[in-house]
Amino acid sequence: MLGGGGLVAANVYATASESGQSQAGQVLASGAATIDCPDVGSQLTAVPDEAKAEVDKELALLDKQIAEAYQRLQQSTQAIQQDGAFAENSIMNPLKEKRAATIERIAIAVDRVGDRPQGLEAFAACILRASGNQGEQGGDGQNGEQGGEEQQQGDNQDGQNQGEGQDNGQNQDNGQGQGDEQGDQQGGNGGQAGNGPVAADFVDIKSVQPNVQSPRKQGNASRGTFSTACGVNENGLFNSDNVIVAPGVTNGAHHFHDYVGNQGNNAFASDQDLADADTSCENQGDKSSYFWPVIRLQNGAQEQDAGSPGGGIEGNAGEIVTPKQVTMTFVGNPQSKVTEMPKLLRIITGDAKAFVNGTANANASWSCTGFEDRQLKDKYPLCPQGSDVVRTFKFQSCWDGNNIDSANHRTHVAFADANGVCGNGFKAIPQLVQRIVYDIDAPSLNDGGRTTPLFAVDSFPEQLHKPVTDHGDFINVFDEDLMGEMVDCINGGRKCDAADGAGDGDGGGAGEEPGNSPSPTPENPPGGNNGDDDPADNGNGNGNGGDNGNGNGNGGEDTPSPTATAPSGGNNQDDEPADNGAENTQKPSADSTQAPNPADGEDKGNGEAVPKAESSPSAVQSDDAAATGGDDNDLGGAVPGPEPSSASVLEPQATSGGLADTGTQLWPAAAGALLLLAGFVLLRRINSRQT
Repeated sequence: MLGGGGLVAANVYATASESGQSQAGQVLASGAATIDCPDVGSQLTAVPDEAKAEVDKELALLDKQIAEAYQRLQQSTQAIQQDGAFAENSIMNPLKEKRAATIERIAIAVDRVGDRPQGLEAFAACILRASGNQGEQGGDGQNGEQGGEEQQQGDNQDGQNQGEGQDNGQNQDNGQGQGDEQGDQQGGNGGQAGNGPVAADFVDIKSVQPNVQSPRKQGNASRGTFSTACGVNENGLFNSDNVIVAPGVTNGAHHFHDYVGNQGNNAFASDQDLADADTSCENQGDKSSYFWPVIRLQNGAQEQDAGSPGGGIEGNAGEIVTPKQVTMTFVGNPQSKVTEMPKLLRIITGDAKAFVNGTANANASWSCTGFEDRQLKDKYPLCPQGSDVVRTFKFQSCWDGNNIDSANHRTHVAFADANGVCGNGFKAIPQLVQRIVYDIDAPSLNDGGRTTPLFAVDSFPEQLHKPVTDHGDFINVFDEDLMGEMVDCINGGRKCDAADGAGDGDGGGAGEEPGNSPSPTPENPPGGNNGDDDPADNGNGNGNGGDNGNGNGNGGEDTPSPTATAPSGGNNQDDEPADNGAENTQKPSADSTQAPNPADGEDKGNGEAVPKAESSPSAVQSDDAAATGGDDNDLGGAVPGPEPSSASVLEPQATSGGLADTGTQLWPAAAGALLLLAGFVLLRRINSRQT
């Protein structure tokens, strides 16, 4: 009896362990995993100017190391199937060693000119994380087939010229081969390049409840608006650089950006280069740079970067979609007058790494024309016929009054609180509200985008093209006189257009909201609210987050992320701090980059992986550290080490094997059960004879 029971217990335990390992291995082997690394850059709230260039380069190297490790993970499915420890031993451990060396160089660079940051070494380790994309139907293989067989049709539907269609036709085999190979290797992981998007990343906009609210304007509110028109990047200015985050580093973004406004923006552009460059803006006094990740159709098209880093090599594949319309509107503050932005102020809104970092800094919103009273943060919208896809960015509207940038590119600016107040002594500045419209048909999810292709925003490869990673960048290169006119217009309650001259705006429009060109409106939009037609819903149709009226307040963080199954109704996310809201942001130290003195005249982010909630710590940092840049991020003290959350740890996602497999694995347990039963029978007979 003892021997049989022991045999049963040992076999069941061993089988369960083997099953768990097999399940985790299947997740890895299917390509349905990603790499989650602590974001070292977000921890650096203060870096001396003398060390900034070296630190920026090392931070960019950390991103490159993650991208390379993720690519190897994708390419190692066969090795992972044969050896369950391959991913850890051959990918994750070497990545940790490289990151440790890079982080040490960052600490040394800072130590040379200031106080050595403490605790950074704790951020070297990364974890493997289930992406949630496994089990999706209509993934790579289908998109690959579309890339070959239906590529020409996709191009014709998008109105591309004959030359492009012929070129894509010549590349049919390439598109099909890439897609089919990824389909076989990635097990339906989604997207043309095998790392997203998937069907679960989309939601029907009609299933989302209206969720946009706005703070009330007070008596001293700055009610005017100032718009500038800079085109839709019809010039085709792209690169995968980011001069804000990774100056001097080619491919620092690892994804393509659209650029409008300043035509000289690349990784090596100096402040003087930006000041001397041409601009696509109608008013030549606006040389500001506005840039954002491109959107691509997953249709197999071979773009200029198909074989390049930042493009197809890093999972950003397919036809780049040129926006139908781009509007940039600067709006006021519901509580106070605004002050001028300093020349060369840099602002990033959203978080390009929000899928693994968590959503504390996620800020972009997705919607459809005619439905902009309902905004999405972590889903792409499925728009009805006659309605266009809309991306909206609301930038931070509070400035610390001293710095044009900060070490983590966030703490020098902040969002106003729910009532529009700038805390911690920050000053209200004009808020940039950026609205980008695309003529994109709703993809056919039932066949994985084969009939009508999926679309996705470019991203870092390990971020899997999730919509929550969308983000926008802005560098202020306004002529100082034009900036003064902007502030006068906004504070004076006028509606002005830079192309006409600020003084020629609609003086009778005090309190009116910024307008935009009408977009096609679907029939009978649910709820009866049309974001383009009803100022009460969306102001300029920006429809992002809670100000809507004049575009003030907390921008995108007051836009909840409803899904098809759990719409958020009228919740106002103003109550949740995001993207370093002013009320919980530590003021940058004096050794951050200083704003130029105007007197000098010197131009010195059902099977899918749900992004981690703001209330759940990421594998990198605590909630406070993620959102505030406060004491936990002060490198003068200890930096908290990574503590993987349940949402981050790679867990088995599916059972393996059928009943027959189970039977073959559990035969020792069956034999043990027979021994146990025989023992009971024998014991009973012995007892019977004794009595």
